[in-house]
Amino acid sequence: MVRVDPSTDIRDFLISRRARISAEQAGLPDFGYGGKRRVQGLRREEVAMLSGISVEYYTRLERGKATGVSHEVLDAIARTLQLDDAERAHLFDLVRTAATGGPARRRPSQERVRPAIQRILDSMLAVPAYVRNGRLDILAANQLGKAVYSPVFSQPQPQTPNMARFIFLSPRAREFFVSWEGIASDAVAILRAEAGRNPYDRRLSDLIGELSTCSDEFRVRWAAHNVKFHRTGTKQLHHPIVGDLTLGYEALELPADHGQRILVYTAKPASPSDDALKLLATWSATTPLVEPHADAAH
Repeated sequence: MVRVDPSTDIRDFLISRRARISAEQAGLPDFGYGGKRRVQGLRREEVAMLSGISVEYYTRLERGKATGVSHEVLDAIARTLQLDDAERAHLFDLVRTAATGGPARRRPSQERVRPAIQRILDSMLAVPAYVRNGRLDILAANQLGKAVYSPVFSQPQPQTPNMARFIFLSPRAREFFVSWEGIASDAVAILRAEAGRNPYDRRLSDLIGELSTCSDEFRVRWAAHNVKFHRTGTKQLHHPIVGDLTLGYEALELPADHGQRILVYTAKPASPSDDALKLLATWSATTPLVEPHADAAH
């Protein structure tokens, strides 16, 4: 069983990030004993030196001892390890939570979609859209969103439809997602980032445990400690009714609904995907679609 443990995750995350930075990338001589480096990536002492801290201090942090670590030190380490915005935020989240020694006092993620948000979704007639949380639960969707993601909604649902559960546990996922490997990696990276923000979320821990038990593909990706912001991009889908779709997406955060965001998908005007969406909208207007589970708490 995979556990979410901030102290252990700090260690594993830092080790994985320094292993990927070569001496040359860090501006150091690329040699070691006998003319050949004995470790992949940077050594602890090299990270400490480049970050302007002592080896003992950095080693203590890498062992999960996060109490009293300043933002300036974390910024220096993030620069040395060449972390992107998502990785930097993840490091700060892990350190902040580990330093408290227990569950962080955070607002729980909203599990229900407000009626006003549902009305906004329903008013978006020409574009697919849905609301999800950080666990990749689909909390609500408009009619076209349900139609585009009908393979997800048509799965037997003992609980709220979950995109990660569909990706890793449904045999239909590899056919539906044209670039399944990338989609799978992105889903795990999103869950990793959420685990850094909310490591004591029981439902998240249960989901991670379920996926790690049932999917080798998930376990391998989880061990990589990659994180990602899911803000904008392109999805290629092979829909069972209208065939191939290439859709751009934007993730719009809902500041009043902690942890929720709307995913909105669009096709280029007059493209085959645009025509396919229009056809799908007509189809969905006359075909009953499975509703997301009304209660995300079960």
